[in-house]
Amino acid sequence: MGRFGDGATPRRPRKFARIAFVGFGLLFVLAGGACAKQDSPERGEPAVGGPYRSVPPSPDGIGKLYMGREISHVMGHRGAAWLERPDREQEERTDLLIQSLPLEPDDVVADIGAGTGYFSFPIAARVPDGEVLAVDIQPEMRALIEQRRIKLGVANVRSVLGNETDPGLAPASVDVILIVDAYHEFSHPREMGEAMVRALKPGGRLVLVEYRGEDPSVMIKPLHKMTEAQARKEMEALGLGWEETIGVLPVQHILVFRKP
Repeated sequence: MGRFGDGATPRRPRKFARIAFVGFGLLFVLAGGACAKQDSPERGEPAVGGPYRSVPPSPDGIGKLYMGREISHVMGHRGAAWLERPDREQEERTDLLIQSLPLEPDDVVADIGAGTGYFSFPIAARVPDGEVLAVDIQPEMRALIEQRRIKLGVANVRSVLGNETDPGLAPASVDVILIVDAYHEFSHPREMGEAMVRALKPGGRLVLVEYRGEDPSVMIKPLHKMTEAQARKEMEALGLGWEETIGVLPVQHILVFRKP
């Protein structure tokens, strides 16, 4: 669910720049209603408590800091077309992402922030003896996944309605958790992270995919990118150990973490 930045000189082909402009326009329209469930602290509000603190919100953030990172606004269900844009595979090499996932045929995979199920259904083909749990907090997204599941006749995808602090997964039930371009939008990353760790089996993996925050050539708004260092800091705070960083994608990290 990445967001294209503004105000920078494009370094990618012109076609990509046009798409970036359209993506930014879509997000500008969505910035209000799509973020209704996010925290929106007022200027001068005291710390929100726990691992969070409040700051004056930046244009694309909710004014809530976690481990030094401001949490971004979230893309709502009205942005579904952006997730399914025809050029996405070519731009982001989503095919390589799916091929790179550390999966076994009988794995249970949770696609957190599944959106339209863009990744859930291709992954289901890689786990024919397992299951994909397509998790989203928006009922509208869950409805889209269900419609797609019925249309495609895929038996091993199940939609799950989570909430802002819990994905709704049973303890020690999941082999792999995948989060693609969504973690930076979690309004309660510590609580959600702890719930995801509980859902992982011992030795289970969490695969975090985010636009590269340390790369200025990645034309995404800063709050919708993450550096590898920041991602590792936040995952390690949950007790997950970094296993590897897979560098096959043009604009994103694939960061693999393992539960002890």
